[in-house]
Amino acid sequence: MIPRIGKGLMVGIRFSCQTMFKRRYLLITNTLTGGSLLALGDCMLQNWENQKEPHRVYDWMRTGRMFVSGCTMGPPMHYWYAWIDKRFVGTAMTTVCKKVLLDQILASPVMALMYFVGMEVMEGHSLSDGWDEFIGKFWELYRADWCIWPATQMIGFYFVSPKFRVMYVNLISLWWDTYMSYLKHRTDCTFEVTLYNGEVYSLSITQNILKLL
Repeated sequence: MIPRIGKGLMVGIRFSCQTMFKRRYLLITNTLTGGSLLALGDCMLQNWENQKEPHRVYDWMRTGRMFVSGCTMGPPMHYWYAWIDKRFVGTAMTTVCKKVLLDQILASPVMALMYFVGMEVMEGHSLSDGWDEFIGKFWELYRADWCIWPATQMIGFYFVSPKFRVMYVNLISLWWDTYMSYLKHRTDCTFEVTLYNGEVYSLSITQNILKLL
């Protein structure tokens, strides 16, 4: 009985996976995967935050907003990779390098803009507030992006089948999503320092540094 149950379960999983990655369902799969993994990244971060602050209450609305944000970025990513695979066909090194460069220069900033602005709007803030947060945190995010994603995308464009590419990026990005949640929900305090000659400088200190002071 147990082997039959196990065999039936494996057949069911295999059928479900084959259905998920069929062309007609691929957009839905990529969309839900993006939302689920961004929400999971936030769950991991909040669990870590709760360990550091035992009296902190888990914010399910925040996780829900992360899920919606991930779902909104799923379709653009789906169509972006579909377009770039049609525009640059093959796995020659020069072709892969072109794909990676375009992905870094075009797709990454757009996805970051959608993320910060979308999250701010869902939190009840204005578009201008989202733009200000994007400007304030983009370069930190973008520097980290260049450290991680070029190599990841080289592997993806060279070895991974196009229909699995968004799934591959989403799985690799689980830890990246945790970092994005940290960057979004991190509290920064800005101080203005006036020197003896009258010059004014702005100093930004993160919440984690403030806890050490």
